[in-house]
Amino acid sequence: MKTPLSIQNIEDLLIPIKNQQMLIDRDVAQLYGVATKRINEAVKNNPDKFPEGYLTELNDEEKKQLVENFDHLQSLKYAKTNPKAFSEKGVYMLATILKSKQATQTTFLIIETFAKLRALQQTVAKLSSPELVSGSP
Repeated sequence: MKTPLSIQNIEDLLIPIKNQQMLIDRDVAQLYGVATKRINEAVKNNPDKFPEGYLTELNDEEKKQLVENFDHLQSLKYAKTNPKAFSEKGVYMLATILKSKQATQTTFLIIETFAKLRALQQTVAKLSSPELVSGSP
């Protein structure tokens, strides 16, 4: 039985890479209900949609760190190619390429997930501001 897609499911897949939350190509493929090969073909066939900051291909050391730190990525240990990681913007661009009902619904949830994380980060930043910490008005 397939687990229903939710914001929490997507949050659990986000990985901090190069100071931003990213999704690994394998996880994006699973969310969209396609093979990882299809995600990578979309990138290869549309390089102009993935400028720097939208997508990064991990190096051997970064791949090793993923495998060591994220149980659901253990199968990457034996992968011949290094995974790609999509930033929020990269996922949006991917959504312009993948055209299916599932892709559209998944993109909506991914957008909501990133928005929720941004709001949470802003709240934490406000709560840890010097005025609040020191008790000053």
